[in-house]
Amino acid sequence: MTEKKVILVIDDDPDILEAVKAILTSEGFEVPTSTSAKQGLKFADKTKPDVILCDMMMESVDAGITFAHDFKNKYPDVPIYLMSSIGEETAAHIEIDRLGFKGVLQKPIDPVFLISTIKGSLKI
Repeated sequence: MTEKKVILVIDDDPDILEAVKAILTSEGFEVPTSTSAKQGLKFADKTKPDVILCDMMMESVDAGITFAHDFKNKYPDVPIYLMSSIGEETAAHIEIDRLGFKGVLQKPIDPVFLISTIKGSLKI
């Protein structure tokens, strides 16, 4: 049996965390969650995620960007996706990869797009 892939989800909205976790666990992923970027960094060190989904605006307006920068310094090969209601708008004006993100998941998140993005990123 293969080991479950770990998808860390960081968002300060408990409804978003619950919805994304339900979608991903139904596909067989292990899904630890965090409500802040600071806590997310600690969880990432502990859980060694295969992919991270991170909100932009949490404890501060740029918390997601700060998280991506700090995390990428330690683990440059783990993909991080921005989850945001302003994700597409941000990506239209800023090169999202320069912020440390592999891509954008626009809120509200489409479950089919979420699963295909994660599976594509993991090459499964």
